[in-house]
Amino acid sequence: MWKPNQPGSNSPSTPEPSRPTPPTPSYEPPRAATPAASASAGAAATGEQATIGKSLVVKGEVTGSESLYIDGKVEGAINLPGNRVTVGRNGQVAANIVAREVVVLGKVRGNCQASDRVDIRSEGSLTGDVIAARISIEDGAFFKGGIDIRKPGSADLKSASAQTASTSEPATVQA
Repeated sequence: MWKPNQPGSNSPSTPEPSRPTPPTPSYEPPRAATPAASASAGAAATGEQATIGKSLVVKGEVTGSESLYIDGKVEGAINLPGNRVTVGRNGQVAANIVAREVVVLGKVRGNCQASDRVDIRSEGSLTGDVIAARISIEDGAFFKGGIDIRKPGSADLKSASAQTASTSEPATVQA
């Protein structure tokens, strides 16, 4: 009989079974979108996202067909319909934004128009009017402006998009 307090062999007579090792994670490159897929699904599926870094300042109009992450300063207009615009914690935007989805973690001064949703996170600040199908404002977030909830795919959204992007002048962001 084995006695645990007996000097001598400290290991049990049966060896410990080997533990299965978890599979190592592997990287799969993003797949290209099929031609039948929409432009927004293509950008989301491939993970294409442009980034404006902390030290960059952009003045003028930003347009394109991929999602955008802003951690620097942008002044003017951002027109990325069908894509996501994310304003990072360090981002300062003085522009009207037209996109499928707008996520605010930094400061935005200007009108936001999203065909899907606008999301203002707890550290985020948005001063301007919002036109979207859905809006989310977390506790601690700052919002000052008007909200216009519109059904997705509304024809009014497209006509208001051209009007908002061309007529409103956003205020400048103070550092």
